Amino acid sequence: MESTSQSPLPKEIRVKILLAGGHEYTVALSPDAPLLHSLISALVSRAHGQETGSRGLFQIPIEQGRSGLCFASEQLVGLVTEPPVFVQQNQTAQPQTEQPVQSWANLVQKPTSPSIIPSEYVQIDNFLGTEETSRLLNFVLSKEKAFVPTSTSTNDINYRRSMALYDFPEFSELIVERIQKVIPDVLHKLGLPLFAVSQIEAQLTAHNDGNYYKIHNDNGSTDTATRELTYVYYFYQTPKPFRGGELRIYDSKIENGFFVGAETFKTVDPRNNSIVFFLSRCLHEVLSVHCPSQAFADSRFTINGWVRR
Repeated sequence: MESTSQSPLPKEIRVKILLAGGHEYTVALSPDAPLLHSLISALVSRAHGQETGSRGLFQIPIEQGRSGLCFASEQLVGLVTEPPVFVQQNQTAQPQTEQPVQSWANLVQKPTSPSIIPSEYVQIDNFLGTEETSRLLNFVLSKEKAFVPTSTSTNDINYRRSMALYDFPEFSELIVERIQKVIPDVLHKLGLPLFAVSQIEAQLTAHNDGNYYKIHNDNGSTDTATRELTYVYYFYQTPKPFRGGELRIYDSKIENGFFVGAETFKTVDPRNNSIVFFLSRCLHEVLSVHCPSQAFADSRFTINGWVRR
């Protein structure tokens, strides 16, 4: 049996947080801690001149939980890590995606061995009231002719198949209002620090027979880099007129010094009147929908979008 000699991935990274005014504090974090990713994200955003997008409030337990360190992200001036953690800003290594994973996620540690970093999500049932979901469904059915085919930034016709409606102010404002109310709890459950929300985007999407969306992430380009959370609100006729259309969120792993998509994943059932939140940097896909009637009214409908810093 062949064996290889590799240093194991450290169980803990000591992070010295350097703040404006010469203040510094040290915390111990695991390599896959969302807080470590958020700290590096704030630094990279500032280095790229994205001051508005990087603003947020960090709240970190210190002194074994006896005290709390709170500071605005713009006060962060540097990090000292032991063992060293660096940011590879020019190259990425990952499975085929619509867009590259944003650079701050590519933490380089040498030597490394593969380590699975589980993806996390929050799903909330009964997100809207019964009367609201009924009005929403009736509205969508009345707007069938206004839906247009979706596309990707690469214009690959075989990467995504669905229909979308981009102008629906009555219901986009409703969903944004409800999302604003639950963001603090969602961030807490995902282990993320609070941040100032600059925008919540929304679009209506219909997936019918044979529709899908291949593996991609949602914040891998310059114009999407401030997307922090992705959300998907599901609604459809009852009884459920289709099958499939599950959301698959891939775990990550450290391989050859980069964060890449793992073979493991979590599958989210598109439950009626539920909303799902997950990190926009996570690779994910929409599995193929099977709708025997092929009628628009029997589609898997969503309001989906992104919460930006």
